[in-house]
Amino acid sequence: MTGSATILSAAERERIAAAIGRAEAGTSGEIVVLVAASAGLYRSPGLALALAVALALPWPLILLTDLGAGEIALTQAVAVLATLLLTLNERLRVALTPRHWQRERAHAAARREFFAHGLTGTRGRTGVLVYVSRAERYAEIVADKGVRVRIADAQWRTIVADLLGAAGRDALGDGLVAAVEQVGTVLKAELPGTRGDNQLPNRVIVLD
Repeated sequence: MTGSATILSAAERERIAAAIGRAEAGTSGEIVVLVAASAGLYRSPGLALALAVALALPWPLILLTDLGAGEIALTQAVAVLATLLLTLNERLRVALTPRHWQRERAHAAARREFFAHGLTGTRGRTGVLVYVSRAERYAEIVADKGVRVRIADAQWRTIVADLLGAAGRDALGDGLVAAVEQVGTVLKAELPGTRGDNQLPNRVIVLD
């Protein structure tokens, strides 16, 4: 997942944007879909692993080999460099990060993107963000206060679970279309409105 094209194709984005348009018809809710390749860079785990290699490697070389101090130092440097090169791989960096740290980072990113893309600026505070971060296998629906007073966060859980299931089957585009449709159904029941209520573009934001 090094580029936006590997996350969602142009055709998938068009399908999702069309689903947003349909979902917003008949509700004052405003839906935005954002898909990120990753919620963070996760440099710390790679650095920690390199430090562990640097500290641990000399001891078996001292105890089990006849290498001199210079040779051990060179071996140590090569091993640390190799470790750092390996951790340039995003998947490895994420894999080295504890799961609860991944979730915390992705949750914080979802909140940050919610504010960054103007979802708090709608009339009636009815913005809803469908957020997905691929690297962390994380999804969340973030709603503004005008939605939360009518719809409990618990109502989004099944939608999020279905979306994650689709992503796990490499069907993220289909999963997002279905999620948007389900969000629209919930919004229409609790926050009815008209087509003229649309305030935000029906587009999919992809962050690579």
